[in-house]
Amino acid sequence: MQAKITRIANIVTIATLSVVALYFAASFLIPVVLAALLAMLLVTVSDRLEKIGINRAIAALIPVLLFVCIAVVLGFILSWQINRLAEDFLETKTQITAKIDIIRKWISDTIGIDPDIQNSMLQEQEKKASTWAGTLFFNIIDTVSSVIVNAILVVVYTYLLLFYRSHLKRFALHIVPKDKRQHADAIIRKSVTVSGRYLIGLFNMIAILWIMYGIGFTLLGLEGALFFAIICGLLEIVPFFGNFVGNLIVIISVLAQGGDGRMVLGIIFVYLTVQFLQTYILEPLVVGQQVNINPLFTIMALVAGELIWGIAGMALAIPVIGIVKIACDHIPSLQPWGTLLGPAHSKGNKTSLLRLFKRISR
Repeated sequence: MQAKITRIANIVTIATLSVVALYFAASFLIPVVLAALLAMLLVTVSDRLEKIGINRAIAALIPVLLFVCIAVVLGFILSWQINRLAEDFLETKTQITAKIDIIRKWISDTIGIDPDIQNSMLQEQEKKASTWAGTLFFNIIDTVSSVIVNAILVVVYTYLLLFYRSHLKRFALHIVPKDKRQHADAIIRKSVTVSGRYLIGLFNMIAILWIMYGIGFTLLGLEGALFFAIICGLLEIVPFFGNFVGNLIVIISVLAQGGDGRMVLGIIFVYLTVQFLQTYILEPLVVGQQVNINPLFTIMALVAGELIWGIAGMALAIPVIGIVKIACDHIPSLQPWGTLLGPAHSKGNKTSLLRLFKRISR
């Protein structure tokens, strides 16, 4: 009984310390984990370049540069669309000002607040808003600088992980006992393969969402249709919540531009149509079951990722828990946990769950 209590206490202590370490080391670990996933995505291209005789340093550099070029092109498209939206801002501002004047007149006629008093109240709020805007400006500058630094770190880490992948693999195999190295090698190879395939499927899904949202928003006559389509597609990296948040941003922007109820209903229709096609047709064909995690633990992983690492944690949660499942599937003592993380219809699920409860009760 004492041994069982000690074992449970050790597990709880290790888990708690791990979560604390992940939380406080987030600024260091997030770029490393993201770079590791990108390296898993690009390693196939690097391997093929090496097979045709290209030096490893160049073979590791080429796919990284291609990825950076794609990101830069995407950034230019977004900035172009933002500039287009900025050109329409003056017209939107005029519409909003007219609506504010109507509201102020209604307040004066209905409630009896004199327009001069309203102006003084607005001036006080403008003073507070100017102070808040200054703070917000510096916060934005700080955030942008942090993003740029982290982006550079991710690129550098990705290249170095690709270049030193054999060295890192040898290290990983040497820290496990000799009789376990075959399992460790299988875990590494399958983790790299599954993570790479998942990311490829995810990027393909994002591209298809860009096309579908772009067509839908264009048919609705939405200003900046391409911009909002790209935003909705990129937010797909956060499963379940990303598309909803993206379309909510679109609806708020339409209302700010003076859009009517028909436009909002059209956006909701586009969202529901895309969600239906994505859930029942595209995901099984494009993404498939590469990361075979059941919905319960998928949502739990997203929530835990957001609590520990914020939005980055939500984006990285699915591939990370997929790698954890692969490790559990290849380690006999952890196989029940792998089954628990997997879908409920897996063969031998009941037997494995019984084994899991037996191990916990020991």
